[in-house]
Amino acid sequence: MTFLLAIMMMSIFGKQEPVVRPATQAGRFYDGNAQMLSHEVDSFLTLHAKDPQYDNVAALIVPHAGYYFSGNVASAAYMSLPKNKLYKRIFLLGPSHHDWLDGASVNTEADYYETPLGRVKVDHEMALKLTADHADSVFSYQPKAHDREHCLEVQLPFLQRFFTLHSTQPTQAVPPIVPIIISTNDFRKLKRIAEALKPYFTDENLFVVSSDFSHYPSYEDACKVDAKTGKAVESGDVGQFIATLESNAKSGIRNLATSACGELAIATLMLMMDNRYEVKHLLYQNSGDIDDHDHSRVVGYHAFTILRNSEGFSLTDEEKQMLKKIAYESIKDSLDGKGIAEANSSTKDRSVASHSSLFTLHSSLKEKCGAFVSLHKHGHLRGCIGHFGEDIPLYEIVAEMARAAAFEDPRFQPLRREELDDVDIEISVLTPMRRIQSLDEFELHRHGIYIRKGYRSGTFLPQVADDVNWTKEEFVGHCSQDKAGLGWDGWRDAELYVYEAIVF
Repeated sequence: MTFLLAIMMMSIFGKQEPVVRPATQAGRFYDGNAQMLSHEVDSFLTLHAKDPQYDNVAALIVPHAGYYFSGNVASAAYMSLPKNKLYKRIFLLGPSHHDWLDGASVNTEADYYETPLGRVKVDHEMALKLTADHADSVFSYQPKAHDREHCLEVQLPFLQRFFTLHSTQPTQAVPPIVPIIISTNDFRKLKRIAEALKPYFTDENLFVVSSDFSHYPSYEDACKVDAKTGKAVESGDVGQFIATLESNAKSGIRNLATSACGELAIATLMLMMDNRYEVKHLLYQNSGDIDDHDHSRVVGYHAFTILRNSEGFSLTDEEKQMLKKIAYESIKDSLDGKGIAEANSSTKDRSVASHSSLFTLHSSLKEKCGAFVSLHKHGHLRGCIGHFGEDIPLYEIVAEMARAAAFEDPRFQPLRREELDDVDIEISVLTPMRRIQSLDEFELHRHGIYIRKGYRSGTFLPQVADDVNWTKEEFVGHCSQDKAGLGWDGWRDAELYVYEAIVF
């Protein structure tokens, strides 16, 4: 029975059984026998048992050929993951080898993907959210894109064995997956796909991009082409990556069908990255390296791990002064009686546009990150409001939070015009949040804490520790009780995140 027929029959007879996407590539790309498959994957993983693991892995780029050819390179990617980390979900991104989509297809139908090693749960809620929130632009569900596609399926046995071997809970399944097939040459659509996914490009999630590299040149040509493409990926610059692909295509290399079959998924990943990310190359081989295979026609395989570096983001003194000017002008605009839309527009037009050369040179001010603005009058707090998340450019969020701190902090009366010259503005730019599993990972005075449980949440900025004489436990306990409303010990079964702040 085909996958689509099974869905139709369930619809007709009203059965509530889970929808399972079958293992269509078992016995083709990998062994169909569970015992043999486990042994095969474990053997590959063992080859890289002494490779470095990284705590801050944000994404992987992994090949998807038959395990005989690419299993060693794929294992190098998976063994770079931190052991014992519990991811909330895994986004699987790959190309379509069968159907042209002109967008992205998210599998919203399947509840599980099956392999000989068992079932992997789909994050159905997230899949539906992506298609619902962006149905008018780039995301949809097109069954044919998933039915026969191998690029995502072949990643699953590696994930199953890795998490079985290295999880703190050996019986825990692979984190729920979000299967996404990307197929469009429209760069604007790729940018929209990246923008839609970026809010989930956080420490609690893992992105796995499935791609082989050069297809069908000679062994010597593959090594040259793949070296160029690999360097472009390492640069983290999507413009350089695309230019390299175009250069390779025009190079006249015989039988070069593509430099990277997953180029669209790779480009999407790169569009989500900024200067806080480092691309680390792990291993390269091509099919000609396997048992001295035919060297006249090969396929290339790279493994990369993408690391999130919270210290990679910085601001110059000039940029800090610009942000303080934007905050001041935003408050002043409101005191001049301008509405919020008009004031924001004025801030951008007058404060930002008048320093257009600065903004052209300093892209850090356009980075999307969180920020708090605190106002102090004669050394005493006069207002403090902030925004978590990476959905708004920094210069805009500073303008909005300055207004909110001045006029919307419920602990204080709105700021009066005669107070403005007596107010000092303090801005805290937040690095990306990182989920922690233990207070051992929290450093007092360096980290801020963010506690979330259900609909309740609260935070203390790092500098709060400078004003009190609390231990780590007291710091977190007060945040849980006073900010999140969870009680003194409520943090113990809540989600804990840490972040750092650039304060000026």
